[in-house]
This record gives sequence, C-alpha cells and structure tokens, in this order.
Amino acid sequence: MDGGMESPVGRSPRTPEAEIGHRLEDLWDVQQPQLSPSQKLNSCFEDLPVSSFPAAPPSQVIDIPSDASLADAVETLSKHKILSAPVRNVNAPEDASWIDKYIGIVEFPGIAVWLLHQFEIANSNPEDAASMGGCFFETLTSSEFYKNTKVEDIAGSFRWAPFLALQNSDSFLTMLLLLSKYRMKSLPVVDLGEGKIENVITQSAVVHMLAECVGLHWFENWGSKKLYELGLPIMKPNRLLKVSEEEPVLKAFKLMRKKGIGGLPVVNESGERAIGNISIRDVQYLLTAPEIYKDYRSITVKNFLTAVRSYLEEHHEASPMLRDLVTCKRDDTLEDIILRLDHEKIHRIYVVDEEENLQGVITLRDIISKLVHEPHGYFGDFFYGVVPLPESSRV
Repeated sequence: MDGGMESPVGRSPRTPEAEIGHRLEDLWDVQQPQLSPSQKLNSCFEDLPVSSFPAAPPSQVIDIPSDASLADAVETLSKHKILSAPVRNVNAPEDASWIDKYIGIVEFPGIAVWLLHQFEIANSNPEDAASMGGCFFETLTSSEFYKNTKVEDIAGSFRWAPFLALQNSDSFLTMLLLLSKYRMKSLPVVDLGEGKIENVITQSAVVHMLAECVGLHWFENWGSKKLYELGLPIMKPNRLLKVSEEEPVLKAFKLMRKKGIGGLPVVNESGERAIGNISIRDVQYLLTAPEIYKDYRSITVKNFLTAVRSYLEEHHEASPMLRDLVTCKRDDTLEDIILRLDHEKIHRIYVVDEEENLQGVITLRDIISKLVHEPHGYFGDFFYGVVPLPESSRV
C-alpha cells in the first residue's frame, strides 16, 4: 500500500470518523452471538443516529435560491467545488416546513443536459450537438438565455433529482441504504426545529469514515474479504459501458446521464484496455471553462481530457484527472480498495486482469451496498410525497 495510507488505529487524537468506528466497535461487541456478521453490521448501523456523522465543511452545506440564474448556479457550484445543491424556494413563507422550503436538487450534469436539450428544440434542423465544434459552449455560456433563465424555470424538468433529506434522528442504516441501493449521491440532513440544512452526507464522506476504521474488529471482519469473495465487480466485462477517446465527449456525458452512472472508462482502439476515466463531474468544465476548447474542431473525449488537464495545470488545481488511471485486481481486499479510493479522492476504481485488460469497475455505491442490506419493509412510508426519480435522470 501507499506509504501515506497508514492504518488509523492508534492515532491520537482520534478523528471524528475514527470515533464513529469505535462506537460501532462497542455496539459490535454487545450484539447477540447468534446473529450473522451481516446482521450484526445492520444492527450496529441501525443503533447509530445520523446526528453523530461528522459535519461537512461549511462551504459544502449551502443551498441555491430558486430565483438564481443558471449562470449564477453554475458559478456557486464551481466556487464551492460541489456537484449539486438543494434549491431553496424564495417564495415559501417564513414558517414553511422544510419540505416546502426546498423544491429539488440542481446539479451540473442536469444544467448542461437541459441547456443542450433546449438548444436542440430551438433549432428545427440542428446539427448534432454531440459533434459541435469547440466554440459551441463558449457561445452557449455567453448567451442571454443562459444568463436569464432562472433555476426555478427548470423546476419541472425531469433532469432534476428529488429533494430527499434525512433528519438527525434517522439511523446510519437508513443513510447507507439511500446512498447505495437508492442511488442518492448525497443526502442533506435537516434540522426540523430550524427548518434548515445543517449537514450534507456524501458517498465520499462515508468511504472516508470507513478508511478511518481500518484495523477495528467489526471492519476487518468485512474489509479483509477479497473482491471476488464479495461478488465484486458486480457487472460482467461484456456488459461494462465504455467510451473510445475519439468519440464526442457529449456522447459520453449523455450516455452516463441516460444509464445513471457516474463515470466511464476511456478505452484504446481494441476496446479492451482502459487508458483513462471520464466522470459525470467533469461536465462542469464545459460550463465553467468553455474557452479552453475553442481551438478544437470538435470536442472528442481525448480533446476534452487534454484541454481540462492543461487548464488544471495552468491554474494549479489538484485533481484526479491529472493522475494516472487507478486500477486493482479481483484478489485485492475491500480494505485495499477503500484506502485507495479515499487516498486518491476518486469515486471508482477499475478492475483489470494480469494483462491489464478491463474486467469491471468498483464504485463507492458498490462498497456501501456490501456493508448493509435492507430488511423487509424497512422504509415503510419514508418515500411518501417524494416524486420517484426517473431512470433517465439519475446520475
């Protein structure tokens, strides 16, 4: 393992995440002996309230007013280095409940795809946006349409995610299931008394918590297992979605959006070997730095990645895009994968064979899904009033 990824056990003082690990250890030790390890983990997480999860940085606990323009929303998301944020209804009365104060989640991918959709509607004989030249996004982001359209104007769009929040009294089990089986990327935690968001829990934050628990008995019982022993990777190689570096980058983003996945491996001509990764998060660079593509006749995946890397280096911004592709083998342990994902600050790791051929992918969601399971009838009416998220709009 990388020398910078030491086991957190024994550190002093403990991090807030390690404190959670030790609380789980205490709960693990008093579980009924007849329970299976899986049942024990479920019980431990059910006994831990969300209120004990470490607070996110204040810069990430924000909302966007519904009367903000799309341009303002993009600037806010970019400034705070986040992918999405809840939208606060500026027309809601002061004494409104939290469910009436927020009208959804606005996200970078949603804004980008919505803008493209409107462009295609407005042009009776449009050129395929997926093959647009490098000036296309610079023109789009300087348009009055982009600057004047308000976030609330696209509130009815299927591109939106529902506003699904946790309360402080909800359990870790609820939170983990929503982040894995129910495909949520992040979960706001609402203070019912104040009617405001006081924390945001992300998949990345959960994996960081797990990384801080390495060495504890409850963790090792689970994390010491090899990927193939846990049935990972879940998807077979022949079903793995991928993209060639010569394909239009918008085709890649639309495919991710349609299939509800957060990233794609970029493959060589044979299609067998991964040479890079493109993430749905990277779509932000089409809106925040459109000028970097203007010298390209078309924005292929290769051109996009080259332009963004140059932009990041020029602005001295740290990013996983500047590092080599991170891969693993099927006989690596889950602990190995968690430490690497946390250390590299990435959301997926590609599984390769001895010849470096692509075999699958492990995501943060896959890891969390192997930690807990949903008891029968667990959620009851939890989702009452929340509009189901269409398959085509998940990211």
